[in-house]
Amino acid sequence: MSNRLIKPLTIVCLCLVLLLSAAGCGASDEQRYAWPLATASPEDTVTQIYAEEFARETARLSGGRMKIQVYANSTLGGDRELLESCYDGDIPFVVQNTAPQVTFMPDLAVFDLPCVFDSLEECRKKLDDPVFYEPVSQVYTDGGYHLLGLADQGFRVMSTNKQVKSIQDFKGQKIRTMENPFHLAFWKALGASPTPMSFAEVYIGLQQHTIDAQENPYEVIVSNNLYEQQDYIVETNHLPHLISLIINDEFYQKLPEEDRKILDEAAALATGKARQASDDRIADRIDTIEKSGTRILTLDKETREEIRNASKKVYESIRKSVSADLYDEYMK
Repeated sequence: MSNRLIKPLTIVCLCLVLLLSAAGCGASDEQRYAWPLATASPEDTVTQIYAEEFARETARLSGGRMKIQVYANSTLGGDRELLESCYDGDIPFVVQNTAPQVTFMPDLAVFDLPCVFDSLEECRKKLDDPVFYEPVSQVYTDGGYHLLGLADQGFRVMSTNKQVKSIQDFKGQKIRTMENPFHLAFWKALGASPTPMSFAEVYIGLQQHTIDAQENPYEVIVSNNLYEQQDYIVETNHLPHLISLIINDEFYQKLPEEDRKILDEAAALATGKARQASDDRIADRIDTIEKSGTRILTLDKETREEIRNASKKVYESIRKSVSADLYDEYMK
């Protein structure tokens, strides 16, 4: 047995032991469940709120019969390990950003298309549209998962020490990105010099001027104090930072229909609460940044259109990598 499975299996066994003990003390023969849900995110994040709200609603709707224990902060593994463990069925539930999932489900690169939406409302409307949501759900099903919901942490924005007023101002900036070929291609298209780097090194990189800039949602910029090393936040809003709530598909399909409905309803309620929490926290994070003296810059429509035009090769590259129907529906 590989080491990556030992901890998840231990958690599952502990849950079963606790469950059996509780069942032995009660008079009811009603079927009861206790399951782990894992994330790789810190506790003070929208990801954690999403997970906890889902666990809370599941317990409430089932009258306490279905319990979910949330394990945050990579307790059971990083993003890749959690995705593998969920696929294997060792951890039934996972909440995580969609970016690490592209390696396992290439069609999810559709979410790497830059500057598609001008507002979160537009983005959420697209995600909730059955015409788009159903084929995306099928991507997860084909990958061995069942998609229960999609929330977000707002848009990804850029922090930098250079004032950005036009597309020319991106030129030459050394910006840290994730190791994602489409992300790298986007920043190169703007004339920047993208540099893949471990997130743990970003603060020091900014402090020591190894990099000039980075991009993340407001939530991450504030929780990791990155704004302390930057003069500006540029609202590039180039990508929505989406958070998926998934479950092992085989596990889901084997549940009684009544229990599947409970999970579906709990997920829908948790998704709404997570989105509201994201909006509330973005406003709070912006206030924190502005009070620190770091300025927030908003790009005008002309500049955003120039960015879209500069990104045409990125669009073409992603179109070749994903389902044509999925691409077309996302871009409508």
